Amino acid sequence: QVQLVESGGGLVQAGDSLRLSCAASGRTFSSYSMGWFRQAPGKEREFVAGISWSAKSTYYADSVKGRFTISRDNAKNTVYLQMNSLKPEDTAVYYCAADRNLITVQAGTKNQKAMDYWGKGTLVTVSS
Repeated sequence: QVQLVESGGGLVQAGDSLRLSCAASGRTFSSYSMGWFRQAPGKEREFVAGISWSAKSTYYADSVKGRFTISRDNAKNTVYLQMNSLKPEDTAVYYCAADRNLITVQAGTKNQKAMDYWGKGTLVTVSS
């Protein structure tokens, strides 16, 4: 069993930066690929970024590529999402997920329901 707890959300202005964290319980964190997803009001949840078990591979949605960076610290059982140059359209509840399969763009887009574990989310609001 893995429990995921997101933190770091808040209200920022367009152009600002924010770093989200997702702390995982359990000793098998390094066995899981991790991903960040988001759900804006009135929209479906969408893939944002994914990272492999070893952090050697990362994947990004086109909408965040070049602005967001996913990373992980297996010693701390934590995955991060550094968000720069934030835009109002980045406003959403951000969720982290863990899966034993690699969370690539395709997997994150097509296999969301199959993710092994989800956190409860953290709200990011970007004002214009």
